[in-house]
Amino acid sequence: MSTTNKTSVHPTSFFLLGIPGLETAHIWISIPFCLVYMMAVLGNGALLFIIKSDHSLHEPMYLFLSMLSVADLILTTTTLPKILSLFWFNDGEINFEACLMQMYLIHSLSTMESGFILAMAFDRYVAICNPLRHPTVLTHTVIESLGLVILFRGVVLISPYPLLLRWLPYCKTTIISHTYCEFMALVELVCVPTRIQRVYGLIIAFLTGGMDFILIMCSYVLILRAVFNLPSNDARLKTLGTCGSHVWVILVFYPPAFFSFLTHRFGHHIAPHVHIFVANIYILIPPMVNPIIYGIKTKHIRKRFLKVFIVKNA
Repeated sequence: MSTTNKTSVHPTSFFLLGIPGLETAHIWISIPFCLVYMMAVLGNGALLFIIKSDHSLHEPMYLFLSMLSVADLILTTTTLPKILSLFWFNDGEINFEACLMQMYLIHSLSTMESGFILAMAFDRYVAICNPLRHPTVLTHTVIESLGLVILFRGVVLISPYPLLLRWLPYCKTTIISHTYCEFMALVELVCVPTRIQRVYGLIIAFLTGGMDFILIMCSYVLILRAVFNLPSNDARLKTLGTCGSHVWVILVFYPPAFFSFLTHRFGHHIAPHVHIFVANIYILIPPMVNPIIYGIKTKHIRKRFLKVFIVKNA
């Protein structure tokens, strides 16, 4: 009896349920998920190759984009193989330590992604509002330093997450109603007060994604003010066009991220399958869409892609 209680309170593994209410459709849902994963890997891999091989793309925006692509690749690889294993083979079991590691990587990499998007917004602000200072402000040393700061922030601020959950008693259930291990999904399984965990999660969410989004909006207010001071409509449209790809990346990343965050904490009336499905969109869609956005919207990347991958195969 004591062994059973100990196992239920301190489990050696959890069981991922998948998308609640849609278990019978998992095999069909896995098809677009698998295609999205393949497109994310191929797209980001191609983007990294193009940026690395073309020295004319070694500009701040594209260097930050390459950092974002690396984070996207690791994030999708952290989640998708296990999700597909769950959908295809009903293999929902995940070791407790592996679950904590997956949770840490998901939140840490998502924090880094937000930081890289903010850095790209800063690049656009300097390029448009202070174009003459752009080469001297965003030097390669500054870019490397910003990248390291964003990496350090993601590693350090999320490090307490596994520590806050490691020794808690999980006596409610070992079934996680999700497709991957997520901080609040694990907090919901704990049978002791979790105020510290919840408050820390809110603070980190505000200091990272929340503050990043506020700063991005502030940068675009200043950008728009500078654009509308330009003398002609053609100049305004051309300048705004340089921000188009970045704006699409913001729209793809932040709305599902905020929806997932707010639903976990305040949206208990929302159907579980809707919440989990959007949470998966937040993990899956940005890594797939980001290379497509920049491939379509950026003429230099598009031409380089056609030259490398189409002409060589002709």
